[in-house]
Amino acid sequence: MPAKLTLESARMGALRTLPVAISVFAYGMVYGLLTREAGLTMLESVLSSGLIFAGSAQFVALDMWTHPLPVAALILTVCVVNLRHVLMSASLAPWMQGLPPRATLPLLFLLVDESWAMTYGAAQRGKADLGFLLGSGLLLWATWMGATVTGRLLGSAIPDPQAFGLDFAFTAVFLSLLAGLWRGRDDIPPWLVATATALIVNHFVPGKWYIVAGGLAGSLTGLRGGNADR
Repeated sequence: MPAKLTLESARMGALRTLPVAISVFAYGMVYGLLTREAGLTMLESVLSSGLIFAGSAQFVALDMWTHPLPVAALILTVCVVNLRHVLMSASLAPWMQGLPPRATLPLLFLLVDESWAMTYGAAQRGKADLGFLLGSGLLLWATWMGATVTGRLLGSAIPDPQAFGLDFAFTAVFLSLLAGLWRGRDDIPPWLVATATALIVNHFVPGKWYIVAGGLAGSLTGLRGGNADR
């Protein structure tokens, strides 16, 4: 199918992502607070969110932020955590055919879990084009940046994020996105396989490989189910 990128879909993407952005702001504030505790300067905190723009990977990196810095282990771990982006971008490939690199590369930078889930759902239903990813991604990037700065500035004003339920915001976002992707009972097997695989790998394999393993297992199960239906 020919690729399309319209301003109308970009506007739709931003508007429909607004409720998700509120929760993203909540756990983005937690990240800002943690950067202060980890000893990062304001500039380093802002650059980490603005240039990396990958929430889970940033939290993992902060958890490993010790002195001396384990550079090799940190890079490897972050790459493993972000390998799921390969699967997400591959799922959007049919809608990207024909777009030049000057368009696809910025779009892929804006591809995070939330913008992918919103865009994939809308595109699959035929209600939007890749402009949806542009609008959704830009809103989430601005939200993440604002949340990082806000959390950083609040500092000691929120000494315990759990007291405000901010630690649950991350989980709440993904539960709502999962509900939005529900298409029927055919989704149950790949979701169960992905969950079981992730839990097993997390128990037996150190590091963050469970993220990749769960994603691959679920994707392959869904692919086999789709081929069987044909």
